[in-house]
Amino acid sequence: FRRQAPHLEVLRSGDAVLARTQLGRERRVLLAGHLDTVPVADNLPSHRDGDLLYGCGTSDMKAGDAVFAHIAATVTSPRHDLTVVFYDCEEVEAARNGLGRIEREHREWLDGDLALLGEPTNGAVEAGCQGTLRVEVTTRGRRAHSARSWLGVNAIHAAGAVLERLRDYPARDVAIDGCVYREGLQAVRIAGGVAGNVVPDECVVTVNFRFAPDRDAAAAERHVREVFDGLDVVVTDSAPGALPGLDSVAAQEFLAVTGAGPSAKYGWTDVARFAALGIPALNYGPGHPNLAHTREEHVDVRRIVDAADVLRRFLA
Repeated sequence: FRRQAPHLEVLRSGDAVLARTQLGRERRVLLAGHLDTVPVADNLPSHRDGDLLYGCGTSDMKAGDAVFAHIAATVTSPRHDLTVVFYDCEEVEAARNGLGRIEREHREWLDGDLALLGEPTNGAVEAGCQGTLRVEVTTRGRRAHSARSWLGVNAIHAAGAVLERLRDYPARDVAIDGCVYREGLQAVRIAGGVAGNVVPDECVVTVNFRFAPDRDAAAAERHVREVFDGLDVVVTDSAPGALPGLDSVAAQEFLAVTGAGPSAKYGWTDVARFAALGIPALNYGPGHPNLAHTREEHVDVRRIVDAADVLRRFLA
């Protein structure tokens, strides 16, 4: 950036790189993307086949990063001041996320009136995001020899009550600002058993709740505890969602340039971190969300060109 874009002030924070203009504009827009990928899945080296670029991270989210870097370097006098944030460790546990470190050490660099996250959306605008909550629901019994099973109580059998509640769970569809968020409560892991000849005395079902952003994390936890009332529930992970954030002037301007209506984001993204800071945030990137984290991950280069054109018209 320093060599190719002298109009930008540049900051290095660990493995993150930030750059910004200081033009005194009325509003500031942030473009943010994570640099890390999920582990390689026999999809390197990257290669191009016609209009498709294959390789680990091409969709999630090197393509979005490339668009943001191109815009930051080439739009030298944007009508909104511009900050770009390329950060580390999004694909691992939240405690290591580079945005958290930047917030703690360089909070002023995250100020803005709108944040755009380059997460793969296939060129659509996905507003807000779901929250996520993980719990462990434990059932207990009494250990015994399986040849004398009547002397024990099988904790795995008792877990049937957990699975029945999940099977019969009535998930909500929640409309917020024209975006419909679908909730889901799913068993994602089950663990139990001692040996092939032992009645197990403990079984743990891990459950993931993806909740609409009209609930905060505390409300989501209360709801899950109500669903599993009478059972042993321990929360292991929680992150709030983000409301659509469509009311800001900058967000409306961006939507007008895209010419498309927003939809709800299914999944959790770092828009929630910006929303917690009071900054409206949207997901917008050229990658396809269905291809993220797959062996056949790829991006259509025409989407990259289109995304760059949209951002140039928005900012130039």
